[in-house]
Amino acid sequence: MNSINEYQLDQNIDNKSRVSGRRKSSKLSLKIILPLLLILLTAAAVTFFIVYQPTSPPRRANVTPPLTVAVEDVVAQEFQVNVQSYGTVAPRTQSFLVSQVSGVITDVSDNLREGSFFDKGDVLLRIDDRDNLADLKISEANLAEAQQALSEELAFSKQAEEDWRRLGNTEAPSDLVLRKPQQQAAQARLASAEAALSKAQLSVDRTKVVAPFNGRVLRQMVDVGQVASNNGQIAEVYATDSIEIRLPLKDSDLKFVDLPEAYRTEGGEQSLTPTKIFSSLTDSAEPWLGKVVRTESAIDINARQLHVVAQIEDPFGESAVGRTPLKIGEYVTAEIEGKLIPNAIVIPTTTIYQSTYVYAVEDNLLVRRDIDILWQDTTTALIGSGLAAGDRLVTTTLGQVSSGTRVAILGEAQPDTGRGGMGGMGEFNGMGVADSAQSADARGPQQDSTNNRPENTQTQGEGRRSE
Repeated sequence: MNSINEYQLDQNIDNKSRVSGRRKSSKLSLKIILPLLLILLTAAAVTFFIVYQPTSPPRRANVTPPLTVAVEDVVAQEFQVNVQSYGTVAPRTQSFLVSQVSGVITDVSDNLREGSFFDKGDVLLRIDDRDNLADLKISEANLAEAQQALSEELAFSKQAEEDWRRLGNTEAPSDLVLRKPQQQAAQARLASAEAALSKAQLSVDRTKVVAPFNGRVLRQMVDVGQVASNNGQIAEVYATDSIEIRLPLKDSDLKFVDLPEAYRTEGGEQSLTPTKIFSSLTDSAEPWLGKVVRTESAIDINARQLHVVAQIEDPFGESAVGRTPLKIGEYVTAEIEGKLIPNAIVIPTTTIYQSTYVYAVEDNLLVRRDIDILWQDTTTALIGSGLAAGDRLVTTTLGQVSSGTRVAILGEAQPDTGRGGMGGMGEFNGMGVADSAQSADARGPQQDSTNNRPENTQTQGEGRRSE
């Protein structure tokens, strides 16, 4: 029995030894096979990518097209300066009609209504004249009495002279004998009576308010039934023969306009400067024609500018038929004819940057030119220096562009510039046409779109810093 148990125990030990041996052999196989498998997979992947490697297309040369700009040739020409100004319409003659007598207003003419026209001599208003007519009759009676008294004194003087001679007096009679003082007193009373009559007649005449000139009513102040007082205002009127506009001139404009200056020693008439007046109430481009008739004697202390006065003759006559007439107080713009400048260099103001420089093209390179502006208006500038006849002025609105940049001229064949295309610029953000050169900071007239350019950027074509 014991021997059987020992045999079974030995058998169990042998079985366990075999199982343990097999396990150790399996682990050793895995440690060898797995690295070999990884090596084979890696080699296969490398081989696949080497065999099937994608081919990239050949890279193009980085050639940026040159900036295309429009240019115009600078030409010396005869240039007519026209100075722009503004002002308000005012009457040349403006006054208040007043009553020179007092009384109840009995009649008002339609010509005295606001906006109405009247002619010189028209009766515009009537005042009750009964009191004045009574005074006139009294003055006539007083005149008759004075005439009678003078006639009596003349008769007494003649009778005194005859009595003097009849008494046998040989010497000449004295003035007292001839009643000369009484005669002079009678003559004085007669003159006084005649003056009183004239005054009474004048008062009667003044009960009718008569137009002093051809004019128009600005404001009516009285009406029928009101009592007009002596020297009381009746209406505000102005003459229609001409109107005036007071126009300020800038200091820079004065030397380009021939002004009608007045001197005490000067004789004869001065030439008047033609002026075009444009109304602000209508869209009509047809101007009113006037002339600068005088220059004011002092600089305006508020605006610090010299003012001239333009005049339009007969603005409500036949020349105004069919047009909207100018109104008193209306705002108008004026164009004063200035001097004619020979051989002038004139360019658009839209080509000027910061009021100091422009761009020109020389040998297909962009070049900055500093200029001196003699005179300018909203569209045109007269150049004193910096440009000459024959220069090619860039009219395209440019963004951030350095002097020395190679450009192509719109409408002309592009020269062969070789690789790189823009000698002084390199790449220009891929923009190759004139319109694409306008950046977000594009400017209006005389406003520089290069304001965002660093202040210390060295201009390549000129060897100086950009302002």
